[in-house]
Amino acid sequence: MSGVPWAKRTRRTLRIRAIQLGMWLGAILPFRLVWAAGGLIGQVAWWVGRRDRELALAHLAFAFPEKSEEERRAIAHATFLHYGHGAAEAAQMPRLDRDLGRYIAFAGDGEAMLRGASQAGKGFIFVTGHLGSWELLARRIVGAGVPAIVIAARSWDRRLDDMVEAFRQRGGVPTLFREDPGGGRTLLKALRDGKALGILIDQDTKVQSVFVPFFGHLASTPRAAADLALRFGCPVFVGWSRRRGPKAGDGYVLEVEPVSYDPVPADKDAEALRITAHCTARMEQAIRLAPEQWVWMHRRWKTKPPESR
Repeated sequence: MSGVPWAKRTRRTLRIRAIQLGMWLGAILPFRLVWAAGGLIGQVAWWVGRRDRELALAHLAFAFPEKSEEERRAIAHATFLHYGHGAAEAAQMPRLDRDLGRYIAFAGDGEAMLRGASQAGKGFIFVTGHLGSWELLARRIVGAGVPAIVIAARSWDRRLDDMVEAFRQRGGVPTLFREDPGGGRTLLKALRDGKALGILIDQDTKVQSVFVPFFGHLASTPRAAADLALRFGCPVFVGWSRRRGPKAGDGYVLEVEPVSYDPVPADKDAEALRITAHCTARMEQAIRLAPEQWVWMHRRWKTKPPESR
């Protein structure tokens, strides 16, 4: 943290301490009490988080012009509550881990598909997004007997990264930070060991990307999942989790679909674009079914296509 102004370092430290305290308290209190506290946190964030609230409302207007302002405001408000409850679930993870198969259940034959792909020994790419609970999704896949590793970007503070990494590791999910050296070798070994490689593609980040439609507008979307599949010839799945209901204990359903592609295309860039567009379209359809469970505060359409600049 050298070079960071003292005031910013202090604010970051206070934030980290608050997160640590919240996780500690959340782990020792009853689940329903923590759930209620999470809802209260979401409500407070809605009241005081003017910037995030306005971003969510603006993005919802961009994505759902056919909805009324009242409908979009209700979705935005529910999004804040959803993430407050998600924080409660994170704090309660030691309890949830003991009955994870009930709390987040596979739909259809998704579990069998992932097991079969892993047992084939080639590894596979699992494409997902920030819908429902991606952290519970990863733990559930590992709990099904499918070893997995997730790719992530480092945050604003290394201490927070360490907390997140330890949190995932306790669920059997190692984290590969893309900024760290040796990541390529770790990734290659994971695929050779038959592991699932989890990649989130629904955010506008500073990585190699392509522009694909998302809610009727072109959005800069990471292409790594498609590029890795074409390079190593491994299977690709797209999946997401979605809450089954609004009450404490309702849990999630986890949906998984295979993604077909041409392993030896005449034009690799065109095939990478097609794979990315297909996965993004499926994520959009899933978000439309539960829009309050997606991160509308993120600047998804921040990067503009070249022709519109």
